[in-house]
Amino acid sequence: MAKQRRRPVRRRDRKGGPTSTRRKPCPYCRDKIDRVDYKDLSTLRRFVSERGKIRSRRITGACRRHQSQIARAVKRARELALLPYVAEGGSDHRERGPRGDRDRDR
Repeated sequence: MAKQRRRPVRRRDRKGGPTSTRRKPCPYCRDKIDRVDYKDLSTLRRFVSERGKIRSRRITGACRRHQSQIARAVKRARELALLPYVAEGGSDHRERGPRGDRDRDR
């Protein structure tokens, strides 16, 4: 009988970065809140960046269901002028890095 070779078991290396920890719990599920309210501005501001962008689920830790409700609530609050569309004190587009002004060279 021929000798069988054993293949080494390959395991995926886990990256030891800060993302390898457990996911943050959804703030709405944790507090057992069923719906996101567009009038609750203090809570909604946590989900909007300094530039006025809606933060992603990966950053906020919200579940899929509540993240879509957050996006809808932020858009509704913007429409009613409760939240700004963009950051206040608009920064110039000239403050970009070396790649930001590529079209000007042509």
